[in-house]
Amino acid sequence: MSRVPEAFAPVVAAARSRIAEAFDGTRLHSAYIYGSIPRGAAIPGVSDLDLLLALRGAPTAADEVTARALEAELDASFDVIDGVGILLSRAETLTSELERNDLGFFVACLCTPLLGEDLAGQLPHCRPTPLLARETNGDLYLLLPHWRRRAAEATTDAERRYLSRGVARRLVRSGFTLVMPRWRGWTSDLAESAEVFARYYPDHPERIEQMRLAAHIGRNPSADPAVVAALIDDLAPWLAAEYLAVHGEKTPRP
Repeated sequence: MSRVPEAFAPVVAAARSRIAEAFDGTRLHSAYIYGSIPRGAAIPGVSDLDLLLALRGAPTAADEVTARALEAELDASFDVIDGVGILLSRAETLTSELERNDLGFFVACLCTPLLGEDLAGQLPHCRPTPLLARETNGDLYLLLPHWRRRAAEATTDAERRYLSRGVARRLVRSGFTLVMPRWRGWTSDLAESAEVFARYYPDHPERIEQMRLAAHIGRNPSADPAVVAALIDDLAPWLAAEYLAVHGEKTPRP
């Protein structure tokens, strides 16, 4: 929490208090903040607020309604952030054996505790292995139809910008985890992730440039349909196929 930029301290404080108000102790196990704000890399007016809530029991429809209302309330209250995203998960799922190299890694290594008992204490140390790569992004191919449908249904610049940011971030992170076991480390920085990818795919200059573009769009969303199409219809299918060839398919979830 010491890395949270001063400009974002009020929104983080508000998130903590409003989450506690919206989800009482019988429902909320713990809450976490992740992304650029706790890394100290957030840009006022550009960065969003990313939160994870670990619940006692599976998320319900009522929980989803509460979370979406909380997202809208926080986003409307603070100009310093551009959007709020709240993920909901059952606490037991986050620490399960099945999620050890996906959601468990996410909580233990990429999340900063905001409220409640930190689940990281129940999780083992992680290493940048092919198994971690497979379980974090080995399901990229499943997202392609969903992204194409959203692109086709987008009618406003705001919708296209939101889609471009989400797609770009996922592609850059997948490109990074594709080569992560060879690099033998971790980074959450989009620009650095693109350059790490480039180091291991020197014979694919067109993919390197697309990955660099995606890293830029991840921080500077675009409403240009051509940019969205280039990410979804060109880079994404190639990356999904390459990922399956190198690491294989993520273990199916129930």
